[in-house]
Amino acid sequence: MTISIGNDHAGPDYKFAIVKHLEAKGHTITNYGTDSLDSVDYPDFVHPVAKDVEDKNVDFGILVCGSANGVAMTANKYQHVRAGVCWTNEITELTRLHNNANIICIPARFTSIPQAIKMVDTFLETEFEGGRHQNRVDKIPLSC
Repeated sequence: MTISIGNDHAGPDYKFAIVKHLEAKGHTITNYGTDSLDSVDYPDFVHPVAKDVEDKNVDFGILVCGSANGVAMTANKYQHVRAGVCWTNEITELTRLHNNANIICIPARFTSIPQAIKMVDTFLETEFEGGRHQNRVDKIPLSC
C-alpha cells in the first residue's frame, strides 16, 4: 500500500512511530511532515498529502496535528478527499465503513502514540461498507 503522511509541530513523534510501524509492514510512505517541534503552518503539510490522495498517487493519507480539526478542514477542500478526525478506534472504523474516508486525521494532543498506531491499522484494514452509504458518500463533493 502507498501512503502519504503529513504533520505539523504537534506530531513529529507520532509520525516517526507511525512511519516505522507501516514500513515494517511493507507499506511505502511519502513523508511531507515536519520533523521539528518548531511552530509551522499545518496547511503547508496538508496540501501535498491531500493532492496525492486527490490525484490517486497513493492509496491513503495520514495527517497529524494537535486537534486534527485544522488538517481535516484543509484536506476536505479537495473534491475527492474525505478526511475524518479520529480519536478512538471505533470512530476510525466507522469513518471507513460508512464514509469511505481516504485520509485519517489524528489529534496528537488527545491520543497516545500506541492508540494512533492502532487507529491507523484499523483505518487501513477496514473496507468501505458501500450499500446505503454509497449514496451518501456520492453526495459529499460539490458539483461546481
